[in-house]
This record gives sequence, C-alpha cells and structure tokens, in this order.
Amino acid sequence: MKKFVKNYIGKGKKVEGLEIIKFNLKIADLVKFAHKYNNEDYISLEVAKLQTPDNFGHDYTVYVNRLEEEQFKEPAPVPAPKKQTKKSKVSKQVATVEVPF
Repeated sequence: MKKFVKNYIGKGKKVEGLEIIKFNLKIADLVKFAHKYNNEDYISLEVAKLQTPDNFGHDYTVYVNRLEEEQFKEPAPVPAPKKQTKKSKVSKQVATVEVPF
C-alpha cells in the first residue's frame, strides 16, 4: 500500500519588515528528491507554518511530500492472558480431643 511520506529538509523564518520567508537548504538533501518531467529536472517543495517557533526562531518548515510504498509491519503478537485459578477454600477442621483429668 502506498502512502504520502513527508521528508523534512529545512526550516526558515520571516524576513523582518518584508513578506519574505528565508530558507537555507543543503543541496545534497535537495538532489535526493529531484524528479524528471518533460526531460527537465524538478524539485517539488512544500512550505508549512510551524505551530510554535523552534529554539532558533524558525517559524516555517520545508518538506518534500512523496508517495512511497508502505512497508508492511506485522502486528506484534498479543500475549494471551494468564488464567487465574481460584484457590479453593478448604475449611480447616480442628480436631478437638478431650483429655479427662
């Protein structure tokens, strides 16, 4: 089964006073996600705003969303519950012996 997988490749922040978001990305990361269309190389990126800025003040993230084959993971076996046996309550009978004096 195929599913979309987000491959995060960088983060960015808004340039103060402008409507620009600046990103610094590694070329080695970008080349991994290049694809051909009409004999031209392309890289399709998606940009999303983070819910909260990270420790470095980055407000945005960049990722490549790719359709990849999902590896089937066999579910872990669930151990069968142990049967609890009830200990039978045996009434202890104490034999009383009367000793005459």
